[in-house]
Amino acid sequence: MKIGDGVEWAVHLCGVLAAAPEGRSLPRAKLAEFHDLPPAYLAKHLQALSRAGIVTADRGVKGGYRLGRAPAQISLLDIVLAIEGVEPAFRCTEIRKRGPCAAGPSACRKRCPIARAFLEAEAAWRQALAGVTVAEMNAVAAAEAFDDNRRRAFRAWLTAALQ
Repeated sequence: MKIGDGVEWAVHLCGVLAAAPEGRSLPRAKLAEFHDLPPAYLAKHLQALSRAGIVTADRGVKGGYRLGRAPAQISLLDIVLAIEGVEPAFRCTEIRKRGPCAAGPSACRKRCPIARAFLEAEAAWRQALAGVTVAEMNAVAAAEAFDDNRRRAFRAWLTAALQ
């Protein structure tokens, strides 16, 4: 399974939006600038986040994006599903029903052990991501990834971006 770059981008963007004062929007161009992302590709992901209610788009001169709900109410799974879609990563095609030793209908009443293993692993993965919120990610980033200089630089960037 490969998760696209858009998921990483979307989680980071939600973290930046979570740092903005409540009710304030950040322009799409500024969001793209923050991590040096291609604006057109980023727009596609912002639209997906908007459709999922994770972000809200404000129109007009002072328009931009803001979180659609509190950071503590947005899980990493919410973001993954908004960007990648809800389809499971593993899709059993029942190949055991084909070939010279094909399994008959009675042998296929239950999912095969391969499908069960993959689907159980995906359920655990989804549950783990559902248990982590944007608010928690920001708290960890603030504690581990930001020294005073980087924190000051971020606050200065955010203040300028909100102008």
